[in-house]
Amino acid sequence: MEQRADWDSRLAAAKTKQKEGVAAQKEAEARFAEEKKACFQKFRVNDCQNEAKQRYVTAMREHRRTENEGLAAERQVKAEEQADRAACREAESQRQAASLPGRAAATEADREAAARQRSGKLASKEAQARAGKQRRDADAARLREKRLKHERKVAEKMEKARRHEAEAAR
Repeated sequence: MEQRADWDSRLAAAKTKQKEGVAAQKEAEARFAEEKKACFQKFRVNDCQNEAKQRYVTAMREHRRTENEGLAAERQVKAEEQADRAACREAESQRQAASLPGRAAATEADREAAARQRSGKLASKEAQARAGKQRRDADAARLREKRLKHERKVAEKMEKARRHEAEAAR
């Protein structure tokens, strides 16, 4: 946070320096135009204009230098910000790389737990299916016995009825 505040203040100072340089250049251009006009009122016009141009060129160099210092300061701050972001990305990359084996082990453990859970559910379902089959088989056997018992009873009654008819017919 302190670094961010320092960068912001340095950027603001750089922008101010650039603006001052640009404003001074515009002022120098306006002053040069006025001086050039004023030279027409003097006897030695060309000498006056040359002196005005020299003052203008000197002022422009100074103001451009000021603007360029602001631009250089801005580039420096941006380069520092970029280097800081790159360092943060590198640190994050290393942190992730360091945590990768742990995350891989945790993922593998989760997969194994899920596989055990699935196999447990499958075993439970198979046990339920076996119990259901045994119950159905027992029910079918009980019904067969019941049916056979019923058929024997019917056969016995039929035999008894035939005997009774045979006795009655005698």
